[in-house]
Amino acid sequence: MDTTRTTPAPATAAHRAPTWACRAAFALVFVVNVHCALSFVIDPAPYAAGFELASAGLPGQVAVRGMGIAFLMWNCTYPLVIWQPGRHRALAGVVLAQQAVGLVGETAIYLGLPAGHAALAASIGRFIAFDGFGLVVMAVTFAWLLLAERRRGAHDEC
Repeated sequence: MDTTRTTPAPATAAHRAPTWACRAAFALVFVVNVHCALSFVIDPAPYAAGFELASAGLPGQVAVRGMGIAFLMWNCTYPLVIWQPGRHRALAGVVLAQQAVGLVGETAIYLGLPAGHAALAASIGRFIAFDGFGLVVMAVTFAWLLLAERRRGAHDEC
């Protein structure tokens, strides 16, 4: 029985970098989203004013908590992609679609704001900036992973 270890094929080594880059990108967005969500759920008062809600009032706090819970629901799709992005390609596509829907929706809300809502515009602007950044980073690393898998498949067929 041969127990010697062989070095991984170049295709495997070439596949490792995009896999870890994809994991890192999805994990970064996941961690920031969950941090934001938990902040909204645990202590909503400081965030209510940014949405022009009465920060001391119960309705404003409930609205912010509700957004936090929605964020948590939205992020349930990330862990499997972070764990094995190549295996959970369809779920990665769902994450990217969710991110795109959020970005488009936030942008539409932002563009529809009348003048005089600086705090609200600033809050939504921060979401747009992060979601745009997250979408680009996740999409680029996921595309790199898919390309590496395609090249690996073509290499394995030779």
